[in-house]
Amino acid sequence: MLEGDEISLADLATRSGVAYPTAHREVARLIAAGILVERLVGRTRMLRANAASPLVPPLREILLIATGPVALLTEELAQIAGIHASFLYGSFAARMRGVDGDSPNDIDVMVIGTPDPELVYDACDRVEESVHRPVNATILTPDELEADSAFMTQVRASPVVPIVGELPWE
Repeated sequence: MLEGDEISLADLATRSGVAYPTAHREVARLIAAGILVERLVGRTRMLRANAASPLVPPLREILLIATGPVALLTEELAQIAGIHASFLYGSFAARMRGVDGDSPNDIDVMVIGTPDPELVYDACDRVEESVHRPVNATILTPDELEADSAFMTQVRASPVVPIVGELPWE
């Protein structure tokens, strides 16, 4: 979960693949430790990371690295021939790099090379199912990447998170 995201206890149990009582017990421990906070909406327990806890930022970073979109996209995209490099950009990458802002609605991934587009889109769909956020791929050839455009100027000036290969402008 990124800062500001909320999830119900029932949805958390479902997404985690654990029984509701197990999720309930573990959530109680995280609330007691000050890592999560809850609010009741009717009979529904809504959970979110406790922004006041000094433990939340390093835990979020560890989880994003170990099990988040970067790890999942690395695994998926590394298997596709024709990809020279790939990286996250946009609001999700900015939040991962510590830039304040609203919780992102989606994940933008740039793929550089000449891969089969259907393989890239299928990989993004699989990651999307795991992270429960849309994963949008932009595929550019190396020549298109070098073209002078407002879009690429913005991408180069903004935070990015490498996935596969080296960033072309470093």
